[in-house]
Amino acid sequence: MSRASFNINSSSSENPAEPEVDASAEQTRRTLLLGALATTACLGCSASARAGEDPPGSDERPQKGDVLVFSEGDQEGKLITAADLQAGGPPVHAWPKDPKTSVVRSASRLNEILVIRLDPAELDEQTRARAVDGIIAYSAICAHAGCPVTAWVKSDVGDKEVLKCMCHNSEYDPRAGAQVVFGPAPRRLAALPLAFAEGSLSVAGNFIGKVGGAQPG
Repeated sequence: MSRASFNINSSSSENPAEPEVDASAEQTRRTLLLGALATTACLGCSASARAGEDPPGSDERPQKGDVLVFSEGDQEGKLITAADLQAGGPPVHAWPKDPKTSVVRSASRLNEILVIRLDPAELDEQTRARAVDGIIAYSAICAHAGCPVTAWVKSDVGDKEVLKCMCHNSEYDPRAGAQVVFGPAPRRLAALPLAFAEGSLSVAGNFIGKVGGAQPG
């Protein structure tokens, strides 16, 4: 009897409304599932966006006490020591790094620095005062149009190597405070005073001079 009742209750021919109820329930389940998946996807996107954000302080200008790390090459992110710098150049490219938070200040291209080691006897008095054992640092951004200063070549107007921007051929003499010796740059590169901190190079003060170009690049 019970088996007969079960078969009768599950028969679609005698209760045509039941499949509609089942279809409605299935649609509800699908809607809930899709909603849950969409919510999970959004949460994932938000987490990815947050993970990709630059940490606080990464766009701040170099601070006193920051250490210098390589900004490129096989040693990118590693501390720069005096032994890493070849006497007489070429310069290496660096970022300042907060030693307390380990935040590298690489969120602004205006923070990239050129570090070069020269004979202290070749430096003028003001440049020598900002250097440490002949190691000096300048902004890596040309004062003309804001292009990167990338070359270490013999000057077009002298017999010594200079820092050169290849965009418009501005040249800077690092021995004399990175003053302009050739090209359209209207002013010298901003200088960054240096010191030693436990064998590594550190920032001894703020940039001296304006950082960046005089006109859009």
